[in-house]
Amino acid sequence: MKTLPKFQKAATSPELQEAFANHTVQSQTQVERLEQVFGLLGKKVQAKKCDAMDGIIEEGKGIIEETDKGTATRDVGLILAAQKVEHYEISTYGGLHQLATTLGLSEVADLLKQTLEEEKQTDVLLSQIAKNGVNYASANEEEEE
Repeated sequence: MKTLPKFQKAATSPELQEAFANHTVQSQTQVERLEQVFGLLGKKVQAKKCDAMDGIIEEGKGIIEETDKGTATRDVGLILAAQKVEHYEISTYGGLHQLATTLGLSEVADLLKQTLEEEKQTDVLLSQIAKNGVNYASANEEEEE
């Protein structure tokens, strides 16, 4: 939630900026869904630090620091960093969805499945943004240097 606006601000491509903005809004809905899951399980919502996610986010911040502002090269790095986040989330939500399904917690499983599908869609969108222009623009920047 805190990193997406930073990625949005650092991005050059309007399409990538929009993707980060939209995913920020979507992430808030996902947080609300997780709160529902905790409620259904009768558990208190409690944030927990995730060292793996922190590492991925720090890597993304490093990309911003190590690339030039306004370049497609930075956008390529941001896409790669964001996709690492998405893949981690896909793995986590996929596992939690399967666990809820196995335990017969269908309402919980349905909520987790919604978020899982959104994360998969975001990953596909980021791939499309890269494929449809950002990667080519970055390659051209490299050739010009």
